[in-house]
Amino acid sequence: MCYTLASEILKKGSDALKAGDTVIGILAHIDAGKTTLSEQILFRSGVIRKVGKVDNRDTCLDFFDQERSRGITIFSKQTAFKISDRSFTLIDTPGHADFAAETERALSVLDAAVLVVDGVEGVQARTEIWWELLRERNIPVFIFVGKNDREQADRERVYKEIKEKLGTFCFDFTTSEDEEAAFEDIVSQKEEWLEAYLEGNADKSVIALSVSERLTVPVVFGSSLTGDGVDRLCGLISDYAPVRNYPDSFSAKVYKVSRDSKGDRVTYMKITGGVLNVRDIIGNEKINQIRIYSGEKASLVPSVTAGTACAVTGLTETYPGQVIGNGGKGSEKPVFSPSLLSTVTSDNTDNHTLAVRMYELSEEMPELSVSVRRIGDEEVIQIGVMGRIQLEVLSGILMNNYGVSVKFGPCRIMYKETVSSPVMGYGHYEPLKHYAEVHLRIEPAGRGSGVIADTECSLEVLDRNYQNLVMTHIKEKEHIGILTGSPLTDVRIVLTAGRSHLKHTEGGDFREAVYRAVRQGLEKADNVLLEPYYSYTLRIPQEAIGRAINDLQKMSCEFETPETDMSEAVIKGNGPVSTLIDYAEEVASYTGGRGSIIFRDAGYRTCHDSDEVIEETGYEKERDLNNTSSSVFCSHGAGYEVKWQDVDNARHIK
Repeated sequence: MCYTLASEILKKGSDALKAGDTVIGILAHIDAGKTTLSEQILFRSGVIRKVGKVDNRDTCLDFFDQERSRGITIFSKQTAFKISDRSFTLIDTPGHADFAAETERALSVLDAAVLVVDGVEGVQARTEIWWELLRERNIPVFIFVGKNDREQADRERVYKEIKEKLGTFCFDFTTSEDEEAAFEDIVSQKEEWLEAYLEGNADKSVIALSVSERLTVPVVFGSSLTGDGVDRLCGLISDYAPVRNYPDSFSAKVYKVSRDSKGDRVTYMKITGGVLNVRDIIGNEKINQIRIYSGEKASLVPSVTAGTACAVTGLTETYPGQVIGNGGKGSEKPVFSPSLLSTVTSDNTDNHTLAVRMYELSEEMPELSVSVRRIGDEEVIQIGVMGRIQLEVLSGILMNNYGVSVKFGPCRIMYKETVSSPVMGYGHYEPLKHYAEVHLRIEPAGRGSGVIADTECSLEVLDRNYQNLVMTHIKEKEHIGILTGSPLTDVRIVLTAGRSHLKHTEGGDFREAVYRAVRQGLEKADNVLLEPYYSYTLRIPQEAIGRAINDLQKMSCEFETPETDMSEAVIKGNGPVSTLIDYAEEVASYTGGRGSIIFRDAGYRTCHDSDEVIEETGYEKERDLNNTSSSVFCSHGAGYEVKWQDVDNARHIK
């Protein structure tokens, strides 16, 4: 990223800054006071006339029924505001673990972040998770320590904890005197700064540079409820939040998709280059409206410039993480993804309509990974789940928005399947007046790679158009394995040969041949069941080390040698989600609330209890008619089925 100092930008006059030129996100562990702090900032900047309270259900940004009734933020919201001569967009994000994916998506458009720390509880588990993600994305941070109006607050303890867990470069800036006291340490971070300081030439622009490079993190102690310290925080943001330099050519980053009260599809994006105007064409679609949101309300504008976070209508194919224009890349691979799977049913809506509604919701919550499968004679809708609270919220949304009453099946671990060695799969589809044959090599790929489609087939063997069709059909479907019927992943599927018929081949013929070839290959493969893993950091009192290690061994976890100090032990490692998922409550219980465990998705690994899971799942591959491994051949004008084990000998291409 290329940043210039805020002071340098401001010297050019207010015309250099448009609404939303700097995007600030607010992140926190749940119940740390994040939404209340957002209210205070908006009140002090003149956006709202009074400070709403979560308990009163009248906050500006938590305006959905589910949010107000539960007292939690579920969806990220944006609102424009000004401090002095600078214009900002504030994005308030969820703190609850079940909606972490929503917060993560917002990180992709932030210029800086305010991390809220509970002045009573200190640095909590999710505080550390957000801190780590902000560090990985190199996003400058301001820390606001709230709840200092409470009797239990301990400023000295919490500041020490921030220094120990987040970094020694976190400096107390609560007063201007605190800032002055930290100045000498800040200028010492770089030789040229120190030299300028010793020569009497260093000013506060050094702090702005240090903040933008994440060498300094200003810390302010105060109270979101009373507003103490909020003006100081706003002043520091105005002085030291960095301003991006943007290219002239148009580009944008999509971070959210939703539907408004009228059902119109709304794409939230940050303009990362050039200008966007109403009626501009993106792809084959026209921008109908450009909206600047302030909580629930939106104003329409004719155009927006680089740096602005806005929302547009008219686009139907956008998705979170998408980069529009300028040849940019999409988002990093998500850190938060569902580890649980649940089924969805309704007693007042047919399955087709229910599936449509779930797919609409998955535009806003891509982590749902909605799929419709036929299991035996029954069509089942399945979704990925972050947690039980998310299911309760989904139930409320479906009822409020669509009048659809739903029930969710028991949550179970979301398994996946792969292969451990290369295998050939053959698919042949030749009912009367149809013809296609496909040879595919299915081979292991790196963990987290998904399904990769490739070709080694000569154009002399199969035309490019048909090869492109094969690539499309490999990628268009969620292929499932034969062990548990779980999604196939971490494989490279390579077209090695194929054949068409001059008169009888149609596009759909290759679809049938590809699906059957994949399945036939899996029937012969060394299949491997995969399960999701967590990486974890377990903090416990020294006297609990023995209990913790015994638990981790029982749960099939890997762990490093514990790190210890005078009172605390820290154990880091990896383990199956299936065994660790409820362990946080157990840790709190046996440590009397003094211990904690932080989880982070660590991808998929070989399942530690494959045989038990396969038996419990009871997947009957022969009854899965939507995923057949047989092929269809033709003889004497009639098609006939050839079972998978005989296709190798019956195939036409040898």
